[in-house]
Amino acid sequence: MTKVFILNANQQPLYPVRISRARLLLSQGKATVFQRYPFTIILKESLSHLKLEQLGFKIHPGIKTTSTIVSKDKKNWY
Repeated sequence: MTKVFILNANQQPLYPVRISRARLLLSQGKATVFQRYPFTIILKESLSHLKLEQLGFKIHPGIKTTSTIVSKDKKNWY
């Protein structure tokens, strides 16, 4: 399941959303593309009713590729 990173109007990160939700926000004109890699959208209006959650960022070095992980797990943040 792929997630899309999302920023509010003040460029504060929100919890990542599914691709279908991001498509809906883009088609309704409520968001625009902020960055293509990693794909990130930014909301045009500030939404005060959204709850912000603190997320962790992990880098997983593999043999052939390196991947990034965004998680709620607080014990192994980098």
